[in-house]
Amino acid sequence: MTDDEALFTFRTGARTDTGRVRTHNEDSVAALPDLGIWAVADGMGGHAAGDIASSIIVEELASLGVPVSAQDQRARVLERLDRAHHRIAAYAAEQGQRTVGATVAALLIHGSELTCIWAGDSRIYLWREGVLTPLTRDHSEVAQMVAAGTITEDEARNSPRRNVITRAIGIGADVRPELVSGALRSGDRLLICSDGLTEHLGDADLAKALGSEVPAELLAENLLHDTLERGARDNVSVIVVDCEAVPSGDTEMTKTFAGEFGKE
Repeated sequence: MTDDEALFTFRTGARTDTGRVRTHNEDSVAALPDLGIWAVADGMGGHAAGDIASSIIVEELASLGVPVSAQDQRARVLERLDRAHHRIAAYAAEQGQRTVGATVAALLIHGSELTCIWAGDSRIYLWREGVLTPLTRDHSEVAQMVAAGTITEDEARNSPRRNVITRAIGIGADVRPELVSGALRSGDRLLICSDGLTEHLGDADLAKALGSEVPAELLAENLLHDTLERGARDNVSVIVVDCEAVPSGDTEMTKTFAGEFGKE
């Protein structure tokens, strides 16, 4: 059975933690396989603000309903993020706060088509056939500097400006998420995480972890444990999704089709 004829099922591991330094958790996670969506939102604005922002995003995504196509799924998610954007902005105005918002990284799967929608520096990675591929690019000041060649990746990791993001839900006049889509293959493993994880674990660490044969639930726990062991200066959120083909006779799954990753 080829991947364009395959049907898929998923195993998910999801964890979020305050970390070793912060006193409260501003991250929120959503693992909704029945809707084909998994997401991490990382709040900004402090206690009773950033956590509210991230929870609003997750609440809106949970209202998605069952999409009829990948295009419908994307449209619904973008509409929910727009609603979350305006709800967060209204909350900030009510509270008299200027900077309340949240990053978001959302993985969408419908049939064999997957889509990443994100704003900020929460990330999505693909582990496929022994290769780690980032599917998102950070919306941050240091990411722009790295792209321009003015600083290195190592310098960006240690820069005092590393947490200055250029896009977020709830901040600015309009919501401006980025989108990339492509095809799912049997054996794919996907990681969604907040920057609290990638602050301490580099690509080599992630490749080693994702290449292990432990199931998604245990892998999420292991990644969180490793981050806590390294100091976890920020809140930490991680979702691991393992994707496997199932026999095509399973009529409860949607038939898949093939493609390659590309910007929309």
